[in-house]
Amino acid sequence: MSELEPAMNEIDLLLDNARLRDELEPYVDESFQPRARMPLSIENEYLASMLAWERAPALPISHWFEPILELPRPDALNDTELSRLLGETMLKLRSVRLILECTEHLSDRQLYTIIFRDILPCWEKKVDLPNNFLYWRCLNDDDDETWLRYYATAVERRQWQERTGQNPPSSEPLPYPRNVPRG
Repeated sequence: MSELEPAMNEIDLLLDNARLRDELEPYVDESFQPRARMPLSIENEYLASMLAWERAPALPISHWFEPILELPRPDALNDTELSRLLGETMLKLRSVRLILECTEHLSDRQLYTIIFRDILPCWEKKVDLPNNFLYWRCLNDDDDETWLRYYATAVERRQWQERTGQNPPSSEPLPYPRNVPRG
């Protein structure tokens, strides 16, 4: 390795940084500044992810697939068909980097219905970066009861109790444990 190679790499990083900032200019105002000084390679990754976000199309999640992912109505499937199709669909969602969270309190039919009714028609930006995931939490934010019962850690349960002055519901094992891709 010659002494010039590290300098050339630094020059390439600086040139890439300038290009990324130029391309981002139409999307940001003068208040934009990276929060902390970071290595140039990391800043460039950050800027590239911002640019990918700005340029990403917003599409119904069902349109993230080729061909478009269309599922049968939940009420048109028997339990065996629905469970098989749910497993296939969860793998397909993972293939486009959509990760389902907090699913183990839901029956297969309930989860399939959420995917059919809420997830597939939802418009989201499809950011095409290898380390970019969309996490879909299958639990309402205001459903403390379910979260405390099945998902909260002992520390989170204690913090909730201190914050609300109420006793949390008993912790219970997950009724529908699944091998769900995590990211």
